[in-house]
Amino acid sequence: MKIADLGDVKLHYRIDGDPDGAPIVFANSLGTDMRLWDPILPLLPAGLQIIRYDKRGHGLSSQPPAPYSMGALVRDAENLLDHLQVKDCVFVGLSIGGMIAQGLAVKRMDQVRALVLSNTAAKIATPSIWQDRIDAIRASGIEAIADATMERWFTKTFRETPAMELWRNMMVRQPLEGYLGCCSAISGTDFYTPTSGLRLPTLGIAGSDDGSTPPDLVRETINLIPGSRFELMRKAGHLPCVEQPVRYAEILKEFLVDIGHI
Repeated sequence: MKIADLGDVKLHYRIDGDPDGAPIVFANSLGTDMRLWDPILPLLPAGLQIIRYDKRGHGLSSQPPAPYSMGALVRDAENLLDHLQVKDCVFVGLSIGGMIAQGLAVKRMDQVRALVLSNTAAKIATPSIWQDRIDAIRASGIEAIADATMERWFTKTFRETPAMELWRNMMVRQPLEGYLGCCSAISGTDFYTPTSGLRLPTLGIAGSDDGSTPPDLVRETINLIPGSRFELMRKAGHLPCVEQPVRYAEILKEFLVDIGHI
């Protein structure tokens, strides 16, 4: 575990795998930290430099006061990769991480050679929905929305297992200002136009039971990018890397092989 001091924020990051390998960067969802990717790490092919980080206001990264802009979150990723001297990575982003991925690919073609947009979209929900969520959290804490979020995130089968409690705990223990800051960033983001200008290998992944970013929403965004491919994971929700890590890792490996990244 390391901290990168990027000026206005300090990001917690970690590098696993081959330090000289082909870089793959993972950006996680709202309300989770880099442990989101733990289930798939042992399943990834050898020869990859695996970079994970906690976005601002989450995990062990610093917590600037809310609200945040998507531009700030994209700049954080950009500055971290510059700090690590990373070029030509495959950037895997889930939910808000996928929005960061889109913004970074538009801004820094030298840093990103391919995208994996998982359970995400160019625009997620509406500003009024996000404002209602922000107001509820301001009034009663993240706990106020936790149960409803778990229903959107996970299939009924997974919610009946003890493991669901781990992800609920992770969400409610995120810093309040960090969670609210990222809600504001998502609320203010509409990437339909910039994402439609992207021309790079792109894989979209959706979960059939995702209540946060339903498959049709994910597919609509993936279709903006010519030549992209789309994978629907059956019996999976918003965090398919948690519910079905073996299949998720297989899909990633197939894409990495096809684009010559490994």
